[in-house]
Amino acid sequence: MCCGSSSTCTTGWPRPSWKPCARRWSPPAREGDLHAERCLCAMDGGQPSLEPAAAGPGTPGPSVIAPLRAVLRLRRRVCLLRTRRLLPPGTGPASGAGTPRPGCSSRAPHADLGRPQFFTFDGPAELQPRTPRKRRRRSRVVLYPETSRKCRPHAERRSRAQRCLLLLVAIVGFQVLNAIENLDDNAQRYDLDGLEKALQRAVFGQPAAVGRIVALLRDYLATHVHSRALLLALHGPSGVGKSHVGRLLARHFRAALEGGAPVVQYHARHHCPEPRAAQACREELAALVADVVARAEAEEKTPLVVLDEAELLPPALLDELHSLLQPQRAHRFHNAIYVLLSSAGGSEITRFVLQNASRALPQPRSDGARDAHGDRAGAAAAQAEEELRARLRALLVREHPLWQAAAIVPFLLLDKQDVVSCFRDEMAGEGFFPEPARAELLAAQLSYYRVAGREFAVTGCKQVVARVNLL
Repeated sequence: MCCGSSSTCTTGWPRPSWKPCARRWSPPAREGDLHAERCLCAMDGGQPSLEPAAAGPGTPGPSVIAPLRAVLRLRRRVCLLRTRRLLPPGTGPASGAGTPRPGCSSRAPHADLGRPQFFTFDGPAELQPRTPRKRRRRSRVVLYPETSRKCRPHAERRSRAQRCLLLLVAIVGFQVLNAIENLDDNAQRYDLDGLEKALQRAVFGQPAAVGRIVALLRDYLATHVHSRALLLALHGPSGVGKSHVGRLLARHFRAALEGGAPVVQYHARHHCPEPRAAQACREELAALVADVVARAEAEEKTPLVVLDEAELLPPALLDELHSLLQPQRAHRFHNAIYVLLSSAGGSEITRFVLQNASRALPQPRSDGARDAHGDRAGAAAAQAEEELRARLRALLVREHPLWQAAAIVPFLLLDKQDVVSCFRDEMAGEGFFPEPARAELLAAQLSYYRVAGREFAVTGCKQVVARVNLL
């Protein structure tokens, strides 16, 4: 390649200020070598080369110069390519005329490799590095062809576990409905509607107490399996009908079920008199309860244990009853009904009734209807009864913790009209004609509390039997 003093090189490249190159031209092997030779000539900047000058155009050089020139040319090309690969374009300083290149000049054999300069028509500032683009991850979308039938993929089909779950839900629902029907069947075995009618017909002056007793029994006997026993505590003054209710309950439980229900009637004054040791009474009561509970479990029935005059029971028997109600006992002891009949708290009930005589329960009318005044009076009486139960519980728990787990049912004082009803019922039972005038005459012979225009019997219906037997 020959670069003279003219403004244009023989290859057609513009070179306005280049100096003649002292290198001898030799034809390049390829087109890339020609391009490299042009660049190397430009980078020499007219500096004298290490190669010896040729003697003349027609004089052949020594045989060692041609291979040496090829080696130098290859070395410069390798340096140039290596510099281009290591440094990105535009990072080095701008190239100037006469700046020595690494490996291309003998005067600057150790030039800065970080400042590559090569021939180009564009300035270094115009070359901008390319930033790689981030590829977005496309979500896989299930596409359905328009001309074919649309079907869900196999992974989206309904699994067999869902069918099994629906079957399980149906079975559980059927079992729940069956259990609800069994609850009604178990309550119908005891004929609680008939028990309620019998109590309302035979017990006078205690509509609230009768309704509460039946409601508690209906709720408890709705199922045969229970987590705890039912303890009913009937409290009230003497002669208000507690013992009578206990006898009616025992009679109904024996007659309602086929073969009779296991029933125990324990009278404190008869079964555990005063001289007898309390420990012996406790062992006897425990044996009776264990026997009746075992028979009831074998027959799938609910036993009834009635304890009359519970205020006379020694503390050892109360402790035994309290232990029967504990959850640590066997499960068969949880399916039982215990009824305590006691006059404990009778003075508190008497005092409360006399103080709240104006809030007593209104008497139902003959047509069964109740006016607005009767509704208000009934609500006030219900509130007063709830207050009375709270007072009785606080009083009885101080005597023994047994009453903490009991459902307390207070029996109120009887009105004079209720005593008259007792006389007529007893006269009819003894064979006498229940004449109202004669019954009122017999009722007038008893003692009464007179408060707020009302009369409450002091002894209730306790003396009715004795008065009728004197007729």
